[in-house]
Amino acid sequence: MSASDPIFVDLSETKPAEIESLCMKCHETGTTRILLSKIPHFKEIIIMAFECPHCGFRNNELQSAGAFNERGHTITLAVKGKDDLNRQLVKSDYCSVKFVELDMEIPANRDRGLLTTVEGLIDNAIDDLAAGQPVRKHTDEAIYEKIEQIIAILKSYQQGEPFTLLLDDPSGNSYAENKCLPHADPQLKLRWYTRTPEQQALLGLQPGHDQTPAEAAATEAAERLSHRAPTASEMVNDQGIPEVMSFPANCPSCHAPCATNMHVMSIPHFKEVVIMATNCDKCGYKSNEVKAGGAISEKGRRITLNMTDAEDLSRDILKSETCGLSIPEIDLELTPGTLGGRFTTVEGLLRQVHDELRERAFTEGDSATKDSKDKWGTFLSNLTAVADGQKFPVTLIVDDPLANSYLQNLYAPDPDPEMTIEEYDRSWEVNEDLGLNDMKVDNYENDTAAASSTDVTDNKEEST
Repeated sequence: MSASDPIFVDLSETKPAEIESLCMKCHETGTTRILLSKIPHFKEIIIMAFECPHCGFRNNELQSAGAFNERGHTITLAVKGKDDLNRQLVKSDYCSVKFVELDMEIPANRDRGLLTTVEGLIDNAIDDLAAGQPVRKHTDEAIYEKIEQIIAILKSYQQGEPFTLLLDDPSGNSYAENKCLPHADPQLKLRWYTRTPEQQALLGLQPGHDQTPAEAAATEAAERLSHRAPTASEMVNDQGIPEVMSFPANCPSCHAPCATNMHVMSIPHFKEVVIMATNCDKCGYKSNEVKAGGAISEKGRRITLNMTDAEDLSRDILKSETCGLSIPEIDLELTPGTLGGRFTTVEGLLRQVHDELRERAFTEGDSATKDSKDKWGTFLSNLTAVADGQKFPVTLIVDDPLANSYLQNLYAPDPDPEMTIEEYDRSWEVNEDLGLNDMKVDNYENDTAAASSTDVTDNKEEST
């Protein structure tokens, strides 16, 4: 067994497990210590440390103990001073790291998974660059001087020089500490994105070749649903029973073949939505998601509801994956992407938020100070009081830049006196994060024809 073989350890164990492992440097027997731990506000991880008593070789490694996220993400951290150097970072095996101002990138395959800090990441970069400098000084002095300049800039970062750190992880399993929880950290920017086929193949989630017949059938089914004309209420068959379409897929957890069911319905006074559910018979994995159908709205929408009694908790709510949600009276603020798409009631959504935050709160370990425990205890108690209908009035704000979220109007079709709906223009930065700035849906046929004409001309010139 090598030092990198993952072994799962029971969370109830207080000490790391120790196993004998082969040292890859001197080929003698060393010791690997393995511990399954949980990072507050993140997830479970496996920490492994190897040490050889014969040659003194040491290394450590981190692996995620959970499945890949459904999407990849980028984390942008603005480091403004020395205090930010102590922020905890998790870098998965598939994560690349970029120092933006320096235009220097550490590729994903350069290091294994790491549990470190911002300062530790800088130290690793300096050590890697400095390793070959004595040889470069004699073989290529120009490159030696350039690398020395980069090292000097990295050392200035350690002294508090501001810079920007960008983590790009297609597995969605990397992490940067948020020091403002439960609020959004103004120095952290998290953006979720859909993985490309190449990234899916890199993660082993699908083969890196053309679509199989099953995958083609899934794609065709999705396209039919996306172009289906909206119905008055929902898709039904000839017998009036709601129509559910099923297409083959792979389980995100165990990768076994399973079915994803899709149903299209129209929410009164809103728009068409697609409900998707996956259930794996092999490992028991279940997931459900709601996506809005139709065209992209030209403006964003902010819905503000003054919740005054328990009846407001029973309102239906569609929270899209681009939607942010907040209740200022209890300091609750959810950034876009949290919890994904959900179609439930206000009470149901608040209880999901409570369960999610309770699992990720600083309640144990060295980081669990008395102040943090008291702060989280008060926050979760207030959240429970609102969900139980014991704390009113409060203000619920649903902010969706794509206007794909919905909150039930109990007085429809008349205006709701307790609800305010505001439309606003999206900023360029928001459109950039959503990928709308590069999207062209008008006159694209002309661009295609022009590109084809250019290709023909180029081919003629080459043949000539």
